[in-house]
Amino acid sequence: MIEEGKKVKIHYTGTLDDGTKFDSSAGRDPLEFEMGAGMVIPGFEKGVADMDVGEKKSIHIPAEEAYGERREDLVMQFERSQLPEGLEPEVGMGLQMQGPQGQPVPVTVTEVANDNITIDANHQLAGQNLNFELELVEVV
Repeated sequence: MIEEGKKVKIHYTGTLDDGTKFDSSAGRDPLEFEMGAGMVIPGFEKGVADMDVGEKKSIHIPAEEAYGERREDLVMQFERSQLPEGLEPEVGMGLQMQGPQGQPVPVTVTEVANDNITIDANHQLAGQNLNFELELVEVV
């Protein structure tokens, strides 16, 4: 087991259950994170925890150990008048809102009407099971 506080470097390719690739470290530096620091989704860290340097393996992460289930309460409508002046929203556009404690919350515009817009604050991978091909490069 890799101890909490240790930094790991890992190459990965992430796919959805239908085989769609959503991310990869191929052609880039490996992902580096500290074990136990909450820097990656729980299922990813759990999958890496028992690896040895140089080992390759495949893991499957259910949605609840990834970005959680999709929540309809995170889909909201706002009047266009609440948007910054000059901003012309488009479906698919990413915006940033402010959360209850002032933290930035990324959202996606999902519908644009004459008087209002609909935004979705769910993570783009919410509700999805994730699959990763992993290769542990280094533990420091």
